Amino acid sequence: MSATRPVADPTAFKDNARLVLADPVLRRSFRGAMDFLMDKRSAQFPDTEAFERLRGLGERVRQHALAQLPDLLERLEANLTANGIRVHWAENAEDANRIFLSIARSHGATRMVKGKSMVSEEIELNHRMAEAGVECVETDMGEYILQLDDDRPSHIIMPAIHKTKEDVARIFADRIDGAPYTEDVNALIAIGRQALRNLFRDTPIGVSGVNFLVAETGSLVLVENEGNGRMSTTVPDVHIAITGLEKVVEKLEHVVPLFALLTRSATGQAVTTYLNVISGPRRSGEKDGPREVHLILLDNGRTQAYRDERFRATLQCIRCGACMNHCPVYARVGGLSYGTTYPGPIGAIIEPHLLGLASTRDLPTASSLCGACGEVCPVRIPIPDMLMRLREAARHEAPSAAGAPALKGQGAARTIGETLAWKGWRLLYAHPALYRFFAWIAPRLRGLAPRNQAGWTRSRAPLRPARRSLREQLAQRRAGRTSRRP
Repeated sequence: MSATRPVADPTAFKDNARLVLADPVLRRSFRGAMDFLMDKRSAQFPDTEAFERLRGLGERVRQHALAQLPDLLERLEANLTANGIRVHWAENAEDANRIFLSIARSHGATRMVKGKSMVSEEIELNHRMAEAGVECVETDMGEYILQLDDDRPSHIIMPAIHKTKEDVARIFADRIDGAPYTEDVNALIAIGRQALRNLFRDTPIGVSGVNFLVAETGSLVLVENEGNGRMSTTVPDVHIAITGLEKVVEKLEHVVPLFALLTRSATGQAVTTYLNVISGPRRSGEKDGPREVHLILLDNGRTQAYRDERFRATLQCIRCGACMNHCPVYARVGGLSYGTTYPGPIGAIIEPHLLGLASTRDLPTASSLCGACGEVCPVRIPIPDMLMRLREAARHEAPSAAGAPALKGQGAARTIGETLAWKGWRLLYAHPALYRFFAWIAPRLRGLAPRNQAGWTRSRAPLRPARRSLREQLAQRRAGRTSRRP
Protein backbone atom coordinates (compact mmCIF):
# COMPACT_ATOMS: atom_id res chain seq x y z
CA MET A 1 0.00 0.00 0.00
CA SER A 2 1.10 3.55 -0.74
CA ALA A 3 2.75 5.27 2.18
CA THR A 4 1.04 8.58 1.40
CA ARG A 5 -2.50 7.81 0.29
CA PRO A 6 -5.04 4.95 0.30
CA VAL A 7 -4.94 2.57 -2.64
CA ALA A 8 -7.82 1.86 -5.04
CA ASP A 9 -8.42 -1.64 -3.76
CA PRO A 10 -11.44 -2.59 -1.62
CA THR A 11 -9.55 -5.57 -0.18
CA ALA A 12 -7.20 -3.03 1.44
CA PHE A 13 -10.04 -1.23 3.26
CA LYS A 14 -8.72 -1.94 6.75
CA ASP A 15 -5.19 -0.82 5.92
CA ASN A 16 -6.54 2.24 4.12
CA ALA A 17 -8.69 3.14 7.13
CA ARG A 18 -5.71 2.92 9.48
CA LEU A 19 -3.75 5.22 7.18
CA VAL A 20 -6.48 7.88 7.23
CA LEU A 21 -7.10 7.56 10.97
CA ALA A 22 -3.43 8.38 11.52
CA ASP A 23 -3.80 11.65 9.54
CA PRO A 24 -5.30 14.31 11.86
CA VAL A 25 -5.53 16.93 9.09
CA LEU A 26 -7.58 14.66 6.85
CA ARG A 27 -9.83 13.57 9.70
CA ARG A 28 -10.43 17.16 10.74
CA SER A 29 -11.24 18.18 7.15
CA PHE A 30 -13.75 15.39 6.72
CA ARG A 31 -15.42 15.96 10.07
CA GLY A 32 -15.86 19.66 9.34
CA ALA A 33 -17.17 19.01 5.83
CA MET A 34 -19.67 16.40 7.00
CA ASP A 35 -20.98 18.65 9.78
CA PHE A 36 -21.40 21.48 7.26
CA LEU A 37 -23.33 19.27 4.82
CA MET A 38 -25.54 17.81 7.55
CA ASP A 39 -26.46 21.30 8.78
CA LYS A 40 -27.29 22.50 5.25
CA ARG A 41 -29.49 19.47 4.59
CA SER A 42 -31.25 19.85 7.92
CA ALA A 43 -32.06 23.47 7.13
CA GLN A 44 -33.79 22.38 3.92
CA PHE A 45 -36.10 19.97 5.75
CA PRO A 46 -37.34 21.89 8.81
CA ASP A 47 -40.77 20.23 8.67
CA THR A 48 -40.34 16.53 9.44
CA GLU A 49 -43.85 15.60 8.33
CA ALA A 50 -43.47 17.39 4.99
CA PHE A 51 -40.12 15.70 4.46
CA GLU A 52 -41.58 12.27 5.15
CA ARG A 53 -44.42 12.89 2.69
CA LEU A 54 -41.96 13.96 -0.01
CA ARG A 55 -39.69 11.06 0.87
CA GLY A 56 -42.60 8.63 0.56
CA LEU A 57 -43.43 10.05 -2.87
CA GLY A 58 -39.83 9.67 -4.00
CA GLU A 59 -39.77 6.08 -2.79
CA ARG A 60 -42.98 5.26 -4.68
CA VAL A 61 -41.66 6.86 -7.89
CA ARG A 62 -38.49 4.78 -7.77
CA GLN A 63 -40.29 1.57 -6.84
CA HIS A 64 -42.85 2.15 -9.58
CA ALA A 65 -40.07 2.48 -12.15
CA LEU A 66 -38.20 -0.58 -10.92
CA ALA A 67 -41.39 -2.67 -10.89
CA GLN A 68 -41.66 -2.22 -14.67
CA LEU A 69 -37.99 -1.67 -15.50
CA PRO A 70 -37.74 -3.93 -18.60
CA ASP A 71 -40.81 -2.34 -20.20
CA LEU A 72 -39.68 1.18 -19.37
CA LEU A 73 -36.24 0.56 -20.88
CA GLU A 74 -37.81 -0.63 -24.13
CA ARG A 75 -40.10 2.39 -24.19
CA LEU A 76 -37.18 4.67 -23.39
CA GLU A 77 -35.09 3.27 -26.23
CA ALA A 78 -37.96 3.68 -28.71
CA ASN A 79 -38.57 7.33 -27.76
CA LEU A 80 -34.87 8.19 -27.64
CA THR A 81 -34.39 6.72 -31.09
CA ALA A 82 -37.41 8.65 -32.38
CA ASN A 83 -35.79 11.82 -31.00
CA GLY A 84 -32.55 11.11 -32.87
CA ILE A 85 -30.53 9.86 -29.89
CA ARG A 86 -28.49 6.72 -30.57
CA VAL A 87 -28.81 4.12 -27.81
CA HIS A 88 -26.05 1.65 -26.94
CA TRP A 89 -26.27 -1.18 -24.41
CA ALA A 90 -23.18 -2.15 -22.43
CA GLU A 91 -23.11 -5.29 -20.33
CA ASN A 92 -19.93 -4.34 -18.49
CA ALA A 93 -17.14 -1.76 -18.32
CA GLU A 94 -15.26 -3.31 -21.24
CA ASP A 95 -18.30 -2.97 -23.50
CA ALA A 96 -18.85 0.64 -22.49
CA ASN A 97 -15.25 1.64 -23.11
CA ARG A 98 -15.28 -0.12 -26.47
CA ILE A 99 -18.35 1.92 -27.48
CA PHE A 100 -16.67 5.16 -26.39
CA LEU A 101 -13.55 4.34 -28.35
CA SER A 102 -15.54 3.37 -31.45
CA ILE A 103 -17.38 6.71 -31.45
CA ALA A 104 -14.15 8.64 -30.87
CA ARG A 105 -12.38 6.90 -33.74
CA SER A 106 -15.32 7.36 -36.09
CA HIS A 107 -14.87 11.12 -35.61
CA GLY A 108 -11.09 11.09 -35.52
CA ALA A 109 -11.17 12.51 -31.99
CA THR A 110 -8.13 12.44 -29.74
CA ARG A 111 -9.73 14.35 -26.88
CA MET A 112 -13.00 14.43 -24.94
CA VAL A 113 -14.23 16.98 -22.41
CA LYS A 114 -16.13 15.38 -19.60
CA GLY A 115 -18.72 16.63 -17.14
CA LYS A 116 -19.07 14.96 -13.77
CA SER A 117 -20.10 11.31 -14.04
CA MET A 118 -19.64 8.63 -11.40
CA VAL A 119 -20.54 5.93 -13.94
CA SER A 120 -17.58 7.02 -16.06
CA GLU A 121 -15.45 6.61 -12.93
CA GLU A 122 -16.99 3.17 -12.50
CA ILE A 123 -15.74 2.03 -15.92
CA GLU A 124 -12.39 3.88 -15.53
CA LEU A 125 -13.09 5.80 -18.74
CA ASN A 126 -10.19 8.25 -18.43
CA HIS A 127 -7.57 5.54 -18.02
CA ARG A 128 -8.98 3.22 -20.69
CA MET A 129 -9.21 6.03 -23.24
CA ALA A 130 -5.68 7.22 -22.40
CA GLU A 131 -4.41 3.72 -23.16
CA ALA A 132 -6.00 4.03 -26.61
CA GLY A 133 -4.56 7.50 -27.25
CA VAL A 134 -7.70 9.52 -26.43
CA GLU A 135 -7.42 12.19 -23.71
CA CYS A 136 -10.40 12.72 -21.38
CA VAL A 137 -10.30 16.10 -19.62
CA GLU A 138 -12.43 16.58 -16.51
CA THR A 139 -14.32 19.88 -16.46
CA ASP A 140 -16.05 19.62 -13.08
CA MET A 141 -13.77 21.71 -10.87
CA GLY A 142 -13.40 19.05 -8.20
CA GLU A 143 -12.73 16.30 -10.72
CA TYR A 144 -10.31 18.58 -12.61
CA ILE A 145 -8.30 19.15 -9.43
CA LEU A 146 -8.11 15.41 -8.79
CA GLN A 147 -7.13 14.66 -12.38
CA LEU A 148 -4.24 17.13 -12.19
CA ASP A 149 -3.08 15.46 -8.97
CA ASP A 150 -3.62 11.91 -10.27
CA ASP A 151 -6.02 11.31 -7.40
CA ARG A 152 -9.47 9.74 -7.00
CA PRO A 153 -12.88 11.09 -5.89
CA SER A 154 -13.67 10.63 -2.22
CA HIS A 155 -17.33 11.71 -2.39
CA ILE A 156 -19.95 11.21 -5.10
CA ILE A 157 -21.17 14.83 -4.95
CA MET A 158 -18.02 16.71 -3.91
CA PRO A 159 -15.19 14.57 -5.28
CA ALA A 160 -12.32 16.74 -3.98
CA ILE A 161 -13.70 17.21 -0.49
CA HIS A 162 -10.49 15.77 0.97
CA LYS A 163 -8.39 18.56 -0.58
CA THR A 164 -7.62 21.77 1.28
CA LYS A 165 -7.21 25.15 -0.42
CA GLU A 166 -3.47 24.82 0.21
CA ASP A 167 -3.49 21.50 -1.66
CA VAL A 168 -5.33 23.07 -4.60
CA ALA A 169 -2.97 26.06 -4.66
CA ARG A 170 0.02 23.73 -4.89
CA ILE A 171 -1.59 21.54 -7.58
CA PHE A 172 -2.50 24.50 -9.81
CA ALA A 173 0.91 26.14 -9.39
CA ASP A 174 2.66 22.88 -10.28
CA ARG A 175 0.42 21.61 -13.08
CA ILE A 176 -1.07 24.63 -14.87
CA ASP A 177 1.33 26.65 -17.00
CA GLY A 178 1.70 30.21 -15.77
CA ALA A 179 -0.55 29.73 -12.72
CA PRO A 180 0.69 31.62 -9.66
CA TYR A 181 0.57 30.17 -6.17
CA THR A 182 -2.44 31.63 -4.39
CA GLU A 183 -4.66 30.40 -1.60
CA ASP A 184 -7.50 32.74 -2.51
CA VAL A 185 -10.42 30.45 -3.37
CA ASN A 186 -12.02 32.80 -5.91
CA ALA A 187 -8.69 33.23 -7.67
CA LEU A 188 -8.18 29.47 -7.78
CA ILE A 189 -11.62 28.96 -9.35
CA ALA A 190 -10.83 31.63 -11.95
CA ILE A 191 -7.52 29.92 -12.80
CA GLY A 192 -9.27 26.58 -13.29
CA ARG A 193 -12.02 28.06 -15.45
CA GLN A 194 -9.55 29.92 -17.63
CA ALA A 195 -7.56 26.73 -18.21
CA LEU A 196 -10.69 24.83 -19.26
CA ARG A 197 -12.55 27.45 -21.28
CA ASN A 198 -10.97 26.91 -24.70
CA LEU A 199 -11.20 23.13 -24.41
CA PHE A 200 -14.97 23.18 -24.82
CA ARG A 201 -14.69 24.96 -28.16
CA ASP A 202 -11.78 22.96 -29.53
CA THR A 203 -12.82 19.43 -28.51
CA PRO A 204 -15.14 17.40 -30.78
CA ILE A 205 -16.71 15.14 -28.12
CA GLY A 206 -18.37 15.99 -24.82
CA VAL A 207 -19.19 13.37 -22.20
CA SER A 208 -21.70 13.53 -19.36
CA GLY A 209 -23.56 11.40 -16.89
CA VAL A 210 -27.35 11.37 -16.49
CA ASN A 211 -29.37 11.88 -13.32
CA PHE A 212 -32.73 10.71 -14.67
CA LEU A 213 -33.96 9.10 -17.88
CA VAL A 214 -37.57 9.84 -18.86
CA ALA A 215 -39.19 7.00 -20.79
CA GLU A 216 -42.32 8.98 -21.72
CA THR A 217 -40.47 11.76 -23.57
CA GLY A 218 -37.15 10.09 -24.42
CA SER A 219 -35.22 12.73 -22.43
CA LEU A 220 -31.95 12.89 -20.49
CA VAL A 221 -32.08 14.99 -17.31
CA LEU A 222 -28.81 16.38 -15.89
CA VAL A 223 -28.44 18.28 -12.61
CA GLU A 224 -25.39 20.50 -11.97
CA ASN A 225 -24.13 23.72 -10.41
CA GLU A 226 -21.09 24.82 -12.40
CA GLY A 227 -22.30 25.06 -15.98
CA ASN A 228 -19.58 22.73 -17.20
CA GLY A 229 -22.18 20.04 -17.81
CA ARG A 230 -24.15 22.35 -20.07
CA MET A 231 -20.95 23.33 -21.91
CA SER A 232 -19.90 19.70 -22.35
CA THR A 233 -23.28 18.72 -23.77
CA THR A 234 -23.90 21.66 -26.10
CA VAL A 235 -20.61 23.05 -27.47
CA PRO A 236 -18.88 19.91 -28.88
CA ASP A 237 -20.37 18.39 -32.03
CA VAL A 238 -20.87 15.01 -30.36
CA HIS A 239 -22.39 14.34 -26.94
CA ILE A 240 -21.99 10.92 -25.32
CA ALA A 241 -24.00 10.32 -22.14
CA ILE A 242 -23.46 7.28 -19.95
CA THR A 243 -25.54 6.06 -17.03
CA GLY A 244 -26.76 2.97 -15.23
CA LEU A 245 -29.91 1.40 -16.62
CA GLU A 246 -31.74 1.86 -13.29
CA LYS A 247 -31.97 5.67 -13.69
CA VAL A 248 -35.16 5.49 -15.77
CA VAL A 249 -38.49 6.91 -14.57
CA GLU A 250 -41.79 6.68 -16.41
CA LYS A 251 -42.93 10.30 -16.73
CA LEU A 252 -41.41 13.76 -16.74
CA GLU A 253 -43.56 14.71 -13.76
CA HIS A 254 -41.86 11.95 -11.76
CA VAL A 255 -38.61 13.88 -11.98
CA VAL A 256 -40.00 16.76 -9.90
CA PRO A 257 -40.08 15.10 -6.45
CA LEU A 258 -36.80 13.29 -7.12
CA PHE A 259 -35.16 16.58 -8.12
CA ALA A 260 -36.41 18.25 -4.93
CA LEU A 261 -35.08 15.39 -2.82
CA LEU A 262 -31.76 15.14 -4.66
CA THR A 263 -30.72 18.78 -4.45
CA ARG A 264 -31.75 19.27 -0.83
CA SER A 265 -30.23 16.00 0.34
CA ALA A 266 -26.99 16.37 -1.61
CA THR A 267 -25.88 19.99 -1.20
CA GLY A 268 -28.59 21.55 0.95
CA GLN A 269 -29.95 23.63 -1.94
CA ALA A 270 -33.60 24.16 -2.75
CA VAL A 271 -32.62 23.93 -6.44
CA THR A 272 -29.33 23.63 -8.27
CA THR A 273 -28.05 26.24 -10.68
CA TYR A 274 -28.76 24.17 -13.78
CA LEU A 275 -31.36 21.55 -14.66
CA ASN A 276 -30.69 20.34 -18.21
CA VAL A 277 -33.26 18.34 -20.18
CA ILE A 278 -31.86 16.93 -23.43
CA SER A 279 -34.28 15.38 -25.88
CA GLY A 280 -32.22 15.09 -29.03
CA PRO A 281 -29.39 16.51 -31.16
CA ARG A 282 -29.39 19.88 -32.89
CA ARG A 283 -32.29 20.20 -35.29
CA SER A 284 -32.58 22.08 -38.55
CA GLY A 285 -32.60 25.83 -37.91
CA GLU A 286 -31.11 25.58 -34.43
CA LYS A 287 -27.83 27.43 -33.89
CA ASP A 288 -26.30 25.40 -31.08
CA GLY A 289 -26.26 21.97 -29.57
CA PRO A 290 -24.48 18.76 -30.60
CA ARG A 291 -25.03 17.25 -34.04
CA GLU A 292 -24.98 13.74 -32.55
CA VAL A 293 -26.18 12.45 -29.19
CA HIS A 294 -25.36 8.97 -27.92
CA LEU A 295 -26.57 7.27 -24.74
CA ILE A 296 -24.75 4.29 -23.25
CA LEU A 297 -26.89 2.26 -20.83
CA LEU A 298 -24.64 0.28 -18.50
CA ASP A 299 -25.55 -2.92 -16.68
CA ASN A 300 -22.33 -3.96 -14.91
CA GLY A 301 -24.04 -6.03 -12.21
CA ARG A 302 -27.26 -4.03 -11.90
CA THR A 303 -29.34 -6.80 -13.46
CA GLN A 304 -28.18 -9.17 -10.75
CA ALA A 305 -29.36 -6.75 -8.06
CA TYR A 306 -32.65 -6.31 -9.92
CA ARG A 307 -33.36 -10.05 -10.17
CA ASP A 308 -32.77 -10.65 -6.46
CA GLU A 309 -35.66 -9.11 -4.53
CA ARG A 310 -33.51 -8.98 -1.38
CA PHE A 311 -31.31 -6.35 -3.05
CA ARG A 312 -33.57 -4.67 -5.62
CA ALA A 313 -34.09 -1.59 -3.42
CA THR A 314 -30.38 -0.85 -3.92
CA LEU A 315 -31.32 0.42 -7.39
CA GLN A 316 -33.63 3.09 -5.94
CA CYS A 317 -30.57 5.24 -5.19
CA ILE A 318 -30.52 8.75 -6.72
CA ARG A 319 -26.83 9.35 -5.77
CA CYS A 320 -27.36 12.23 -3.35
CA GLY A 321 -24.64 11.17 -0.90
CA ALA A 322 -26.70 11.96 2.22
CA CYS A 323 -26.01 8.53 3.69
CA MET A 324 -22.27 9.20 3.44
CA ASN A 325 -22.54 12.61 5.08
CA HIS A 326 -24.32 11.12 8.11
CA CYS A 327 -22.27 7.93 8.43
CA PRO A 328 -19.92 7.96 11.46
CA VAL A 329 -17.59 5.47 9.76
CA TYR A 330 -17.32 7.42 6.50
CA ALA A 331 -16.77 10.68 8.41
CA ARG A 332 -13.73 9.17 10.11
CA VAL A 333 -12.07 7.14 7.36
CA GLY A 334 -13.04 9.18 4.27
CA GLY A 335 -14.08 8.01 0.84
CA LEU A 336 -10.68 6.95 -0.46
CA SER A 337 -10.38 4.26 2.21
CA TYR A 338 -13.07 2.16 0.54
CA GLY A 339 -11.02 1.78 -2.62
CA THR A 340 -14.18 1.81 -4.74
CA THR A 341 -16.05 4.21 -7.03
CA TYR A 342 -18.96 4.51 -4.61
CA PRO A 343 -17.83 4.83 -0.97
CA GLY A 344 -19.75 4.97 2.28
CA PRO A 345 -23.00 3.12 3.07
CA ILE A 346 -24.35 3.28 -0.48
CA GLY A 347 -21.07 1.96 -1.83
CA ALA A 348 -21.16 -0.89 0.67
CA ILE A 349 -24.45 -2.12 -0.83
CA ILE A 350 -23.79 -1.27 -4.49
CA GLU A 351 -20.19 -2.35 -4.99
CA PRO A 352 -20.76 -6.06 -4.13
CA HIS A 353 -22.99 -6.21 -7.22
CA LEU A 354 -20.44 -4.38 -9.39
CA LEU A 355 -17.25 -6.07 -8.18
CA GLY A 356 -18.45 -9.19 -6.35
CA LEU A 357 -18.26 -10.07 -2.67
CA ALA A 358 -14.79 -11.62 -2.88
CA SER A 359 -13.16 -8.17 -3.10
CA THR A 360 -15.80 -6.15 -1.21
CA ARG A 361 -16.60 -8.45 1.72
CA ASP A 362 -15.17 -5.96 4.25
CA LEU A 363 -17.38 -3.07 3.11
CA PRO A 364 -20.75 -4.26 4.51
CA THR A 365 -19.04 -4.69 7.88
CA ALA A 366 -17.70 -1.10 7.79
CA SER A 367 -20.80 0.12 9.58
CA SER A 368 -21.93 0.65 13.14
CA LEU A 369 -25.53 -0.14 12.05
CA CYS A 370 -26.63 3.05 13.82
CA GLY A 371 -29.34 3.46 11.17
CA ALA A 372 -28.53 7.08 10.26
CA CYS A 373 -28.04 6.19 6.58
CA GLY A 374 -31.51 4.66 6.36
CA GLU A 375 -33.13 7.56 8.22
CA VAL A 376 -31.79 10.24 5.86
CA CYS A 377 -32.08 8.35 2.56
CA PRO A 378 -34.50 10.46 0.48
CA VAL A 379 -35.97 7.41 -1.27
CA ARG A 380 -36.06 5.19 1.84
CA ILE A 381 -33.55 2.53 0.85
CA PRO A 382 -33.31 0.21 3.89
CA ILE A 383 -29.51 0.41 3.90
CA PRO A 384 -28.96 -1.22 7.33
CA ASP A 385 -31.08 -4.19 6.27
CA MET A 386 -29.12 -4.45 3.03
CA LEU A 387 -25.85 -4.43 4.94
CA MET A 388 -27.03 -7.30 7.11
CA ARG A 389 -28.15 -9.29 4.06
CA LEU A 390 -24.80 -8.77 2.40
CA ARG A 391 -22.99 -9.86 5.55
CA GLU A 392 -25.08 -13.02 5.45
CA ALA A 393 -24.40 -13.54 1.75
CA ALA A 394 -20.66 -13.10 2.31
CA ARG A 395 -20.70 -16.06 4.69
CA HIS A 396 -23.07 -18.42 2.88
CA GLU A 397 -22.18 -19.99 -0.45
CA ALA A 398 -25.72 -20.89 -1.53
CA PRO A 399 -28.35 -18.21 -2.26
CA SER A 400 -30.59 -17.84 0.76
CA ALA A 401 -33.58 -16.88 -1.39
CA ALA A 402 -35.12 -19.59 -3.54
CA GLY A 403 -34.52 -18.98 -7.24
CA ALA A 404 -32.33 -15.92 -6.63
CA PRO A 405 -28.98 -15.86 -8.43
CA ALA A 406 -25.96 -16.00 -6.18
CA LEU A 407 -23.85 -12.88 -5.91
CA LYS A 408 -20.46 -13.16 -7.51
CA GLY A 409 -18.12 -14.17 -4.71
CA GLN A 410 -20.94 -15.21 -2.39
CA GLY A 411 -19.56 -17.00 0.65
CA ALA A 412 -16.11 -15.41 0.24
CA ALA A 413 -15.96 -14.23 3.87
CA ARG A 414 -16.54 -17.65 5.34
CA THR A 415 -13.44 -19.15 6.99
CA ILE A 416 -12.43 -22.78 7.55
CA GLY A 417 -12.46 -22.25 11.32
CA GLU A 418 -15.98 -20.87 11.24
CA THR A 419 -17.16 -23.73 9.02
CA LEU A 420 -15.66 -26.34 11.35
CA ALA A 421 -17.12 -24.63 14.41
CA TRP A 422 -20.67 -24.71 13.01
CA LYS A 423 -20.29 -28.29 11.85
CA GLY A 424 -19.13 -29.26 15.35
CA TRP A 425 -22.07 -27.43 16.90
CA ARG A 426 -24.50 -29.22 14.59
CA LEU A 427 -22.89 -32.55 15.47
CA LEU A 428 -23.35 -31.88 19.19
CA TYR A 429 -27.03 -31.05 18.82
CA ALA A 430 -27.69 -34.02 16.55
CA HIS A 431 -26.38 -36.60 19.09
CA PRO A 432 -27.79 -36.32 22.65
CA ALA A 433 -25.11 -38.54 24.19
CA LEU A 434 -22.36 -36.40 22.69
CA TYR A 435 -24.10 -33.23 23.90
CA ARG A 436 -24.39 -34.59 27.47
CA PHE A 437 -20.70 -35.48 27.43
CA PHE A 438 -19.82 -31.96 26.23
CA ALA A 439 -22.03 -30.42 28.95
CA TRP A 440 -20.25 -32.55 31.57
CA ILE A 441 -16.69 -31.83 30.44
CA ALA A 442 -17.00 -28.13 29.48
CA PRO A 443 -17.11 -26.77 33.08
CA ARG A 444 -14.11 -28.90 33.97
CA LEU A 445 -12.05 -27.22 31.25
CA ARG A 446 -12.65 -23.68 32.47
CA GLY A 447 -9.10 -23.55 33.73
CA LEU A 448 -7.92 -23.45 30.11
CA ALA A 449 -9.72 -20.14 29.50
CA PRO A 450 -7.53 -17.01 29.72
CA ARG A 451 -7.79 -15.12 32.99
CA ASN A 452 -7.79 -11.75 31.23
CA GLN A 453 -10.28 -11.53 28.35
CA ALA A 454 -8.11 -9.04 26.44
CA GLY A 455 -9.89 -6.84 23.94
CA TRP A 456 -13.25 -7.43 25.61
CA THR A 457 -12.97 -6.85 29.34
CA ARG A 458 -10.45 -4.03 28.93
CA SER A 459 -12.50 -2.14 26.33
CA ARG A 460 -15.95 -2.61 27.87
CA ALA A 461 -17.49 -0.02 30.11
CA PRO A 462 -17.70 -1.37 33.67
CA LEU A 463 -21.00 -2.97 34.55
CA ARG A 464 -23.24 -1.09 36.95
CA PRO A 465 -23.76 -2.80 40.32
CA ALA A 466 -26.74 -5.14 40.28
CA ARG A 467 -29.87 -3.67 41.80
CA ARG A 468 -31.05 -5.20 45.07
CA SER A 469 -34.06 -7.49 44.89
CA LEU A 470 -37.47 -6.24 46.01
CA ARG A 471 -37.34 -8.55 49.05
CA GLU A 472 -34.03 -7.00 50.17
CA GLN A 473 -35.40 -3.48 49.77
CA LEU A 474 -38.51 -4.26 51.86
CA ALA A 475 -36.40 -5.91 54.58
CA GLN A 476 -34.19 -2.80 54.78
CA ARG A 477 -37.25 -0.55 55.13
CA ARG A 478 -38.66 -2.68 57.95
CA ALA A 479 -35.30 -2.56 59.72
CA GLY A 480 -35.29 1.22 59.42
CA ARG A 481 -38.79 1.56 60.87
CA THR A 482 -37.92 -0.80 63.77
CA SER A 483 -34.83 1.23 64.68
CA ARG A 484 -36.88 4.45 64.89
CA ARG A 485 -39.45 3.04 67.37
CA PRO A 486 -39.17 4.35 70.98
